Amino acid sequence: MIRPLVRILTLATLAATLPPAAAHAQQTAKPVLHGRHWMAITGKPLAATAGAMTFQRGGNAVDAACAMLAATSTMWDVLSWGGETQALIYNPNTGQVVGINALGTAPTGATPEFYRSRGMPYPPEYGPLAAVIPGTPGGLMVMLAEYGTMSLAAVLAPAIQMADGYPIEGQTANSIHNNRDRLREWPYSRAVMLPHAGQEREAPSAGEIFRQPDLARTLRSVVEAEAQALAQGKSRREAIMAAYERFYRGDIAREFVRGVQEQGGLITMDDMARWQVRIEQPVSTDYKGIQVYKLTTWTQGPALLQSLNILENFDLKSMGYNSTRYVHTLYQAMSLAFADRDFYYGDPYVEPQEPIRGLLSKEYARERARLINPERNDPGIAPGDPYPFQGGANPFTQYLRDWNRRGRTGDSVSAPPRASLDFEESFYLGTTSVQTADAEGWVVSITPSGGWVPAVIAGRTGVGMSQRLQSFVTDPAEGPFNVLRPGQYPRVTLTPTMALKDGKPFLSFAVQGGDSQDQNLLQFFLNVVEFGMNVQQAAEAPNINSFQMRSSFGGHESRPGRILLAESMPDWVRAELRRMGYELTFEARTSGPINAIWFDREHGTFWGGSSHHGEDYGIAW
Repeated sequence: MIRPLVRILTLATLAATLPPAAAHAQQTAKPVLHGRHWMAITGKPLAATAGAMTFQRGGNAVDAACAMLAATSTMWDVLSWGGETQALIYNPNTGQVVGINALGTAPTGATPEFYRSRGMPYPPEYGPLAAVIPGTPGGLMVMLAEYGTMSLAAVLAPAIQMADGYPIEGQTANSIHNNRDRLREWPYSRAVMLPHAGQEREAPSAGEIFRQPDLARTLRSVVEAEAQALAQGKSRREAIMAAYERFYRGDIAREFVRGVQEQGGLITMDDMARWQVRIEQPVSTDYKGIQVYKLTTWTQGPALLQSLNILENFDLKSMGYNSTRYVHTLYQAMSLAFADRDFYYGDPYVEPQEPIRGLLSKEYARERARLINPERNDPGIAPGDPYPFQGGANPFTQYLRDWNRRGRTGDSVSAPPRASLDFEESFYLGTTSVQTADAEGWVVSITPSGGWVPAVIAGRTGVGMSQRLQSFVTDPAEGPFNVLRPGQYPRVTLTPTMALKDGKPFLSFAVQGGDSQDQNLLQFFLNVVEFGMNVQQAAEAPNINSFQMRSSFGGHESRPGRILLAESMPDWVRAELRRMGYELTFEARTSGPINAIWFDREHGTFWGGSSHHGEDYGIAW
């Protein structure tokens, strides 16, 4: 295993000087995954197996994706059942891409004043006061009811078996161990996560059977609601929605709310009952004949589309993969797009409406591209004004003028008291991804998250609460469209992606990693489209990460000019970037755990890619 990795790093070192054909020939640590009938890729091998089992039982790509989502949530990879689900689905019957918004909203009482009264400039990173309404159960059930073919019982069967007990993997077991002090603060989390109380290692060990009896009972309860509805003559869809009703308005909701409030949280029964899953039309842009789709401004997804629109004004291929010019141009384009993200993105269901038409305008992108200085990093890049490009007036010009007067390195935009994570650790928080496709043409891309270890488990439900409230800001000067308000969606980093070519699926891809997600996905896409890499090469290829945008977590800090590079980056590129004003940091692998499917139209097959960054895994047939 060492030799292929060495080969990758050696070629990555030379990548800036190689033509695209030579870069295309690079070896990979993992092989391309080939399939004809179906493909299932996600963050853990056992969860990929749950998808394979579902396909083998006759399910479609939506059924399999729901089974994988249930399994990853049960495995705490890196989320749980109380988190949030964001998905794109390609429906071959209509030829359309649809979006699934199963993000939780802020609960009753969650206001800037509430948190400030407790000495918190933002909602906390962890604990009962960090939670939005649980979205993943509802998202799974709505996706299954609307686009799947199987029963909820069939799709949840692998997750229920796992909740009864499965051999836990080392990554999660060690995360529990490392967070044991915080987990001890919450009685229901302590009971589940630290089964060896009083022993030297209270957390489970790798390979140990990890049991979650309360969660198993909750999952069996929603299956029971489905069975009762079917026995009453209800349709498959109606029966699944009866299970939804039990989770959000029945006895499960009552126990969840009781457990939340017992531990000091805010969520009420009314919050649970009012929350709903939304089926949406995603936003998109055309890049050289490829239509790229993202969820809208309640995620950071449009920043990738804005970046593509800006980069379309440059000849990236002639610059050379990961050359100094290419790295600099990427960094500047992302800085421009993410400055707009930080200012203009937020809940599209509350007024005023985000200026998405202007933000995605090609003319606006050309104006932004002209701001790039080819010789030096610009640490003062600020949001633009897209309103003239959609025929409107900007309602927040006073905040726009003052944008760079706000602290960019944690002085006035500072971390909350007792912040437990450093800036870069929080920058990459949480999440996994799920990718599925089948021979009928269904394609699913999901980026679920929330409720990662250490999570507060709500009562005897076994459901870990989300930590997503921290993605709000509490001062409109820091982002006027994303100010904390009860019933509102936070602007999140979670961002599945789908691309069509000639109206047919071309790529489906997603990644974990907080604010780095759309940075890595942008480069993955360009690796395929501009530099001719196959899906596995593109998933493993070294990327850059910028820290110039404001973090969506913790203290919402920023590090203008700071850049993460692969250790394989040549010395001359490092020297040139330093001269251009960058502060360099390095890691051995910088691609993030990308999972992706490329659609081979010539042969009618799937090519799967899963980066060598973590425990992500795929199975195909």
